Formats: sequence, C-alpha cells, structure tokens
Amino acid sequence: MKTGTLYLIPVPLGATPPAESLPANVLATIYPLKHFVVEQAKTARAFLKAAGTATVLQELQLEELNEHTKVAELDRLLAPLRAGHDVGLLSEAGCPAVADPGANLVALAQQEQIKVVPLIGPSSLLLALMASGLNGQRFAFQGYLPAKEMERSKALRELEAESRKRQQTQIFIETPYRNKALFDAILQNCQPATRLTVATDLTLPGESVQTFSVQAWKKKTPPELERRPTVFLMLA
Repeated sequence: MKTGTLYLIPVPLGATPPAESLPANVLATIYPLKHFVVEQAKTARAFLKAAGTATVLQELQLEELNEHTKVAELDRLLAPLRAGHDVGLLSEAGCPAVADPGANLVALAQQEQIKVVPLIGPSSLLLALMASGLNGQRFAFQGYLPAKEMERSKALRELEAESRKRQQTQIFIETPYRNKALFDAILQNCQPATRLTVATDLTLPGESVQTFSVQAWKKKTPPELERRPTVFLMLA
C-alpha cells in the first residue's frame, strides 16, 4: 500500500489569525486532513478550528509529540502514514521540526522513505535574522544556552569567539521567563563592539527588533523581555 504524506504545518507565532500569517495553499492543505501529530492537543484544536477543517474537531485524530515523548513511542505515530493516510505535523508556534521535537518524527519518516512536505509559514529564527542587519550568509542556530550562570557565561564567550573567527551570526533562544538573565549575561560577558540583536514578539502587535553594540546596549534602558518570546542574535 502507498504511504501517506507527512505535511509540516507552520503555526502562527501568537494570537494572529491563521489567514493573516499562512498562505491560502497551506490552509487548503490543512482542510481535508484528519490525522495530526501535535505538541499539545488543546492548543492544536484551537489552531485547527481557526484555520478551518472539514472534520468535526472531536473526530480529528490527534497524537501528542513533545519533550516528554519517549523515542520508543515514535514508531506508532507513523501508523496512519503507513496505512496510506496523510498526516499534519504541528509545532506550538512557528515551523515544526526546527527547535522542535517534531524533528524526531521527520527523521523516522525519512528513514522509511515517507514523503515529507514542508509548508510555508512564519519562522521566528529567520524573521529575526532578516531584520537584524547581521550576517545572513553565514549563521548558526544554537538553541538554548545553559541555564546555570557559569556554564552560560562560558558558552557565550565561546560563541562570541566562533562568531569573530568565522564572521558567523550566532542565534539562540531562551525560555521567556529567563530572557532578562540571558540579556544581562550577554552584556556582562561579550566584548563592547559585538553586535547584539534582540527580536521580541515577532509578527505580533508589540513586535520589536533592535540591533546595537554591547557597549550601546549598556547605555540604554533595558528592553522589557519578561515572558515575551524573544530571539537573540550576536555577531562579533
């Protein structure tokens, strides 16, 4: 039997209506799907209701895949695809499989030669890079830096050295409630001339993308980052 297709479906970065941030062809792809792999069923249903679906919400087949999912559980998530059904993979926000546990499912699908189709939608990482004015030819996403102060400081100095050596933009994120601690650590550990971009609430009404040298940031009123989704970019 022919296998189904795994569609990688982007989700708006905040409360933006899907029609305002997703192309019409993505919404059309979502509409007939009955099987989804999602991070949280409750928020996924809210998104699918807003995006539009041909199936009653209670009848959609939603399987959860998040940081608590064990590797041994991944295999069963491919069952609908093996049976010939198309499946949509959703992140909580942004593009699935990028800084997202869905990458593990995509890897397994690729191993079985199941067709994987990425769909166009918002990516906070690329949007931040586009607006930063930093090097968009050579960049690296580092995910989350260590939470402990000493380890985080060491990581920042190493990333700054790598950025200087390769002229490479370093991109990283943090849990929103630790944004300020990371921002302060960058100012404390990085060189005055290093450029730092702070991109907050991308695509949302309070969106802000600012780039200054570390030295200039120290002279400014610190940005309000408390519990606001933020991407940090650095170029030495």
